[in-house]
Amino acid sequence: MEVTKRADAEASTDTGTESNPRNPVCSLRHFAYEQNLLSRPDGSASFLQGDTSVLAGVYWPAEVKVSKEIFNKATLEVILRPKTGLPGVAEKSREQLIRNTCEVVVLGALHPRTSITVVLQVVSDAGSLLACCLNATCMALVDAGVPMRALFCGVSCALDSDGNLVLDPTTKQEKEAQAILTFALDNVEQKLLMSTTKGLYSDAELQQCLAPAQAASHHIFCFYRESLQRRCSKS
Repeated sequence: MEVTKRADAEASTDTGTESNPRNPVCSLRHFAYEQNLLSRPDGSASFLQGDTSVLAGVYWPAEVKVSKEIFNKATLEVILRPKTGLPGVAEKSREQLIRNTCEVVVLGALHPRTSITVVLQVVSDAGSLLACCLNATCMALVDAGVPMRALFCGVSCALDSDGNLVLDPTTKQEKEAQAILTFALDNVEQKLLMSTTKGLYSDAELQQCLAPAQAASHHIFCFYRESLQRRCSKS
């Protein structure tokens, strides 16, 4: 991925949610993002959650190989590059989950027989990597002007052996967790677009995680909206 920064890059930060005094772990880490920072892609964004950071570039509309061409919609491709080394099984799995989420919201029928390619580079992984990838992807798609029916965000949750919930867990919290759940939600109806889980949990614990994740998504979408409004006011 081209790493030359644009001089007109837009940055925005947020200090995260306020902790609930009855459940101090149900809060989001500090997060920030920067758009329009790469010169080669048609849109780009970096997203930071705590010490987890992902850089995303979007290339569209572009020609698509005949073998991948879809006659009635755009072909969506997601490439996830780890911080070091070559992509493995974990990266391929995350690519599929991100692509599935994008296909729900991107209005690909407006640009048939073209390709939309999202390239993600992991800068640092300190927990909740998939959620950070989803957030970076959404902001990069917006920066590229890709038409979407809704914005989306990712929220991760961890459950420990006592059933305690941690939103936006760190790597240490993930290692200590009995289960890790990541949700992708839209900003129109807070509809669940995608979910992936690892570990042991009950149906009741799934619902226990989903409700706080939806509440957290509202905060992230407010951050999106306020940041985009500030950007528009400057242009």
